[in-house]
Amino acid sequence: MNVAVLSDIHGVLPALEAVLAEPDVRAADRIVLLGDVLAGPMPVETLERLQELGDRAVWVRGNADRELAESARTGGSFVPDPIFPWTARQLRPADLPLLDALPLTVTLGEVLFCHATPRNDTEIVLVDSPPERWAEVLAGVSAPTVVCGHTHMQFARFADRRLVVNPGSVGMPYGARGAHWALLGDGVQLRRTEYDTEAACRFLASRSAYPDIEEWADYFVRNPASDVEALRVFSGRGTSST
Repeated sequence: MNVAVLSDIHGVLPALEAVLAEPDVRAADRIVLLGDVLAGPMPVETLERLQELGDRAVWVRGNADRELAESARTGGSFVPDPIFPWTARQLRPADLPLLDALPLTVTLGEVLFCHATPRNDTEIVLVDSPPERWAEVLAGVSAPTVVCGHTHMQFARFADRRLVVNPGSVGMPYGARGAHWALLGDGVQLRRTEYDTEAACRFLASRSAYPDIEEWADYFVRNPASDVEALRVFSGRGTSST
């Protein structure tokens, strides 16, 4: 079974469309959505596009999915990200039950999928996290392969004989421009879909009502942070939201 893994789309519809147009994604038996799908400039449009995938899509809960539903109900702005409360206000009442029902983990065959770690949707583990840290967050997990997102950085590494894969971020990648994802089947392929980021920024500016969309798109789509910058920020954190 070929499985395309898309994580951290963050409402960037042009990036999502670019990945969904990939032949290997179109042909995949399953498309796992690894959480944090909506928290960004085009949440409703992104949700509707993903719902078109029907039964091929396998949804996993991300911290932003959970937090968006809570914020939409309470009006809270407890996430220190200017676009977050705006995104929560865009959600429709009918969208919230879908977010509420998302599972923390999903297992397909011998692969366990989660957003951050199997036990928590905000914990941070990195490619250079020490073995002790990996042993802690994967305690009790029997699956030989674990696929996680959350940090927006691609990697594949072994942690005590267990393969851990991070597909990176479709909409807000760290490291290089483009939409990052992974293909699982005959091995693991870390993939990057190049697309016209200038056109994407113009599209977002014309279609998103977020007041600071041009600045947002410039930072996250046109000029994403490097992996070195991201590792510097994340290193040493126990839990966090991204």
